[in-house]
Amino acid sequence: MSNDKPLVLDVDGTFLTTDLLYEGFWAGLGRDPIGTLRLAATSFGDRARLKAELAALVPLRTDLMPVNAAVAEVVIDALHEGREVCLASASDQLLVAQLAADHGLSERVFASDGRVNLKGAAKAGALVRAFGPRGFVYAGNEATDMAVWEHAETAVVVGHVSEAKSLPARGIGVVTLPGGWAPKALFKAIRPHQWVKNVLLLLPMIAAHRFDAATLVPILFGMLAFSFAASSIYIVNDLLDLEADRLHPTKCHRPFACGAVPIKVGMIAFLGLAAAALGIAAALNASFFGIIVLYMITSLAYSLKLKRMRWVDITTLAALYTIRVIAGAAAAAVDVSIYMLIFIFPIFLSLGCVKRLTELTLATNDEPLPGRGYGRPDRGDLLNVAGIGVVGALVIFFLYSISDQGRMLYPDTWLLWLAMLPMGWWLVRMVALGWFGKQDYDPIVFALRDKFGLGILMMTLSLMFWAAGLWAKWFGMGG
Repeated sequence: MSNDKPLVLDVDGTFLTTDLLYEGFWAGLGRDPIGTLRLAATSFGDRARLKAELAALVPLRTDLMPVNAAVAEVVIDALHEGREVCLASASDQLLVAQLAADHGLSERVFASDGRVNLKGAAKAGALVRAFGPRGFVYAGNEATDMAVWEHAETAVVVGHVSEAKSLPARGIGVVTLPGGWAPKALFKAIRPHQWVKNVLLLLPMIAAHRFDAATLVPILFGMLAFSFAASSIYIVNDLLDLEADRLHPTKCHRPFACGAVPIKVGMIAFLGLAAAALGIAAALNASFFGIIVLYMITSLAYSLKLKRMRWVDITTLAALYTIRVIAGAAAAAVDVSIYMLIFIFPIFLSLGCVKRLTELTLATNDEPLPGRGYGRPDRGDLLNVAGIGVVGALVIFFLYSISDQGRMLYPDTWLLWLAMLPMGWWLVRMVALGWFGKQDYDPIVFALRDKFGLGILMMTLSLMFWAAGLWAKWFGMGG
């Protein structure tokens, strides 16, 4: 590579492992969803205008955006040699100039200006006018960069671009740097470990004592549909939270925030997962389909707005968990008791508080959490609400135990009262672990991995099965 000619870098996918256009679109959706969608619809055919208007609509923290480490090393070497390092991008000039300033690069940038989309031949022409034919080294990452490489002294190819194989025959030097993304990073982005939460769909079957294949099989398909639906929303949530995640001590490693997976790939994965979820739901029954649509709409509303609203966010989280239980009943056409819904909602409300308590306990200062409405001074209020939820759940469980339906399903009522002891122990322990920051950021996932906590839950279930006479029925005990 020449050690005297300017180094010119493409931005999207080359210097950055993200794309400024998509960054602006998702940041806009997070702050002004209606305005951003309207802008995208009216300016979609004019990319230069779309980029300029998105850049003006919402400010971006370009200093937080992930940089390709291999390209960064080349940049450092070039700067040490005293060479000019310029950015040349089809992204908007405002953002490209800001990015150059963030990294101490040349003030001379080449970018789209609201009228001309500086890509391919347009970018090549601008660089040739500035530096002359073969007067620069250019780094790019896709086939459209061939129009520029043909006029460069050296082509720095980031990732795999098959068209670049023809460049040496034209007398153009080629340097290859690593780039692209790995499927395992996308697999991490869909968070399959979170699918364990969908065991909540089994609760109506357990509560109704329906332990047969005809009940279980549709619920299993329902769990698969909810897994796909939840993963599609996780992707949307991560894309909306790019800036907040980059400011977070652990979430900054999420695949989209750190640039391990391109935003465009995430958008395609979202559409595919959502389509699969809705397809499975439609194949089950109309009720389940309606519930999963409600779940996805509520989840999107949570990601777009509700999670930033104090108390509304944890109430919405509790509702989303409760929807899973209702979905399990709908999948297998099992009647769900109103007592059950009233009982589980305060439990999930408490766990929502636990989620925020964990985040605040692990926070490093008293400022509000990025993208949330809580700071460490709110821990006391969250603890109080969690306590109210615990007490409320236990009171409702007691009322259920003396109801007609409870007495019919659980003849030995005193055993239900005994089951309240380990149940209360488990709930108080979960709140305490959140208060001391000894949980995972998701309490449901933590609970299903917590061996000691699972032991307490098994004690509760065992007593409930005993109260219902199920142990005697299954193992031939008693009369």
